[in-house]
Amino acid sequence: MPPNKEELDNALCTRHSPDIHNKIKKAKIGIAGLGGLGSNIAAMLVRAGISDLTVADFDVVDITNINRQNYFLDQIGRPKVDATEELLKRINPYISVEKHNIKLSASDIPVIFGGCDVVCEAFDAPSQKAMLINTLMEKCPGVKVVSGSGMAGFGRSNEIKTERLFADLYISGDGVDMEDVKGGIMAPRVNICAAHMANTVISLLMNGEL
Repeated sequence: MPPNKEELDNALCTRHSPDIHNKIKKAKIGIAGLGGLGSNIAAMLVRAGISDLTVADFDVVDITNINRQNYFLDQIGRPKVDATEELLKRINPYISVEKHNIKLSASDIPVIFGGCDVVCEAFDAPSQKAMLINTLMEKCPGVKVVSGSGMAGFGRSNEIKTERLFADLYISGDGVDMEDVKGGIMAPRVNICAAHMANTVISLLMNGEL
């Protein structure tokens, strides 16, 4: 029989320490894009104890996503926001997931993510990445942004790094254009980058910076 909410909360508290767990569970985290980065970031954060997520993506799960994204074959054709919520609630059924099945625009972003402590940018298209980051920096002061870029191919694990670009903007990746990489996009390096981003979120919640 699954543990109840109090039992699960106590287990996480024991694992992390009360101080760390209380900071994590009180946080509100946004994830824009639920592909290879976003879907895996969400799962890692929920396992760490995050219990309040706002997620946005307009896409559906496709067979080509299975090689690197946190989905399963029986979810093909379903909206990614719904498939993500289903999987996250298998990890912790007591979390809150606010879902937005839309293609984000600059006008949507402050409304959807303005109340978050940290927002993870996990888009594919460079123009969408820039739009999200610029809008958050301009319209949502105090919201920290963690962005991912450059994680295609295989090997070269240690080339994926995280750096602080501006006061509230952190970038994870290797900085290599996908067009210059052989082997397409594979789960190991995508997950390494996703783990960098999830770890950065937790570090920001604990310390305010890396």
